[in-house]
Amino acid sequence: MHQITFYLDFVSPYAYIAFERLPRVLQGLSYNVQYQPVLLGAVLQHHGQRGPAEIPAKREWLYRHVQWLAAEQHIPLQMPAAHPFTPLPLLRLAVASDTQGLPNRHTCASLFRHVWQDGADALDATRLDTLRQQLPASREPGDAEVKQQLRSHTEQAIAAGVFGVPSFVVNGKLFWGVDALPMLRAYLDGSAWFDGPQWDAVQQLPSGLPGKATA
Repeated sequence: MHQITFYLDFVSPYAYIAFERLPRVLQGLSYNVQYQPVLLGAVLQHHGQRGPAEIPAKREWLYRHVQWLAAEQHIPLQMPAAHPFTPLPLLRLAVASDTQGLPNRHTCASLFRHVWQDGADALDATRLDTLRQQLPASREPGDAEVKQQLRSHTEQAIAAGVFGVPSFVVNGKLFWGVDALPMLRAYLDGSAWFDGPQWDAVQQLPSGLPGKATA
């Protein structure tokens, strides 16, 4: 059985699309997915990156692209009332649903669809309260233990090489982005490409930009 760790943040539309597509991508395989919520902002900060929605032109393209991609994949998607937003309340709800801080697929589906299917404010207090009542909870989302587990999940993701979401890790190999799902499937199917030198050889490729780029 393949063991897959899926690093996700509910603020990411690409993580949502990947979440909805994953069962179809893995159809016919024996697998187990561990859903691990992480704070994308902390991951990006660690790597010295800005969030894609923090760059105005990129933000507009991203929103167009994800809506087109969802339509092509027949995945319901409606932009929330405001985006980006601080996803901590949703991440903590997910972590609080399980003693190990690892939500099941049903919990993740509820949280993703709360954000990406209603076109409403993802952080509206009334909606969050309703969501909290619908989800299983082993602890209160505001508990110190829950907050620490989310920090630990994020630190583990960074240690595993995660630099964005969605990311999938199998046997130490990391696959990033919704467009990497076919590559993930090929690996799980035993594609001979992964037995060749290409995977590790990129680590030895020197950069042609030793310093900061200047115009």
